[in-house]
Amino acid sequence: MLTPDVSASDDSQARLEHLEATAVRLLERCRASGAEQAEVSCSEERGLNVNVRMGSVETVESTRDRGIGVTVYFGKRKGSASTADLREESLEATVAQACAIARFTEDDPAAGLADAALMATDLREFDGWHPWALDADRAVDLALACEAAGRDADARIANSDGASVGSGQSLSVYANSHGFVGRERGTQHSIGCALIAGQGEAMQRDGWYSLALAETDLESPAAIGRHAAQRALARLAPRKVATGEYPVLFSAEMARSLVGHLLGAVSGGALYRRASFLVDSAGTQLFPDWMSMHERPFLPRGLRSAAFDAEGVATRESALVEGGVLQRYVLGSYSARKLGLQTTANAGGVHNLEVAANAGDLDAMLRGMGRGLLVTELMGQGVNNITGDYSRGAAGFWIEDGAISHAVDGITIAGNLRTMFSGIEAVGSDVDPRSHIRTGPILVGRMTVAGDQ
Repeated sequence: MLTPDVSASDDSQARLEHLEATAVRLLERCRASGAEQAEVSCSEERGLNVNVRMGSVETVESTRDRGIGVTVYFGKRKGSASTADLREESLEATVAQACAIARFTEDDPAAGLADAALMATDLREFDGWHPWALDADRAVDLALACEAAGRDADARIANSDGASVGSGQSLSVYANSHGFVGRERGTQHSIGCALIAGQGEAMQRDGWYSLALAETDLESPAAIGRHAAQRALARLAPRKVATGEYPVLFSAEMARSLVGHLLGAVSGGALYRRASFLVDSAGTQLFPDWMSMHERPFLPRGLRSAAFDAEGVATRESALVEGGVLQRYVLGSYSARKLGLQTTANAGGVHNLEVAANAGDLDAMLRGMGRGLLVTELMGQGVNNITGDYSRGAAGFWIEDGAISHAVDGITIAGNLRTMFSGIEAVGSDVDPRSHIRTGPILVGRMTVAGDQ
């Protein structure tokens, strides 16, 4: 897809300078109000989203949002307030409100800014700014073309849940009383389609989408529509399977949810509240000894690349899992202090977590698995973060002799995350690029599959 030159009309740097000036001014007001420490976040977002269905436009939405957040510390007492109003009187009131809250809160020994020595100094960008000169008419045309390609792909595509096109850009500034000022800008674009195949009670729904920081990295609307049609058609005539224990292969887009459960369990908030099945697990073997996961915050065009975290702490490349051993937790400064540890520069989350592969692509993994379940959809929230117990509705495909035999739905897969992690047998090489959790398919050697008795 061709992108018009938008460089001449790109005013992002000027807008960032305005946000920075606002942040610095607010910090001065915080100091004048007696705050010993303070931090300010200023953000601005713009977006365009359109939705079409059955060849007609359903919604066209243009958004412009902004936000100012102020946090002050009086000793170990913290107060926060926010506003979307940039008028001087509103900004003054926001600082006053944050200070008033801090004066009446209890001391919290873990409160305060991240250590000054940890602030980022190399404030690079990572090729994440790619504005798309997209107006509503063009967005509608792209969405209609995507849906039409899917509906025209096969006579069995009976209906549509619609197609969408979205484009957004965000600017943000974080500043604190250590003298740190960090500016970030980013774009994100998407095209998606969901289609319905079959008739009556035999209908099946599925879809596909493409997401990228640059419009030129998106799949074409026609390709997305056709892929959505193929996925919906493949789900026709599903059957259940006999209840039992089988190998379960999570497709790449489903596999990242397993990694997400790990991240939730090793995050500081869950750990200091002792609401995780992985309390006191740093340094222990959780995965097979070939498995590794590394955080890569400096990837060009990475979906979560950043030079600093939400507290201004310098990010760094770091192993989360190495040799199957959990190397560390995922901490901001507050949770680190609560645990008697140091921040891992993860205030706000992880930055591009890569799961290393030890196998080929999905087809090769199916051949190696031989017989079992390929999961392409998960439903429900049956995961207990305290015990690690896992039980979710699922749909996908039954595998016989290393190939897809038939579609499967109406089943439940169950296990315990600790056992599932240690029972991982392979990670595929075909990474789903649509997430900051970068993993291929994951094969768990044995899980309980509840289907027909």
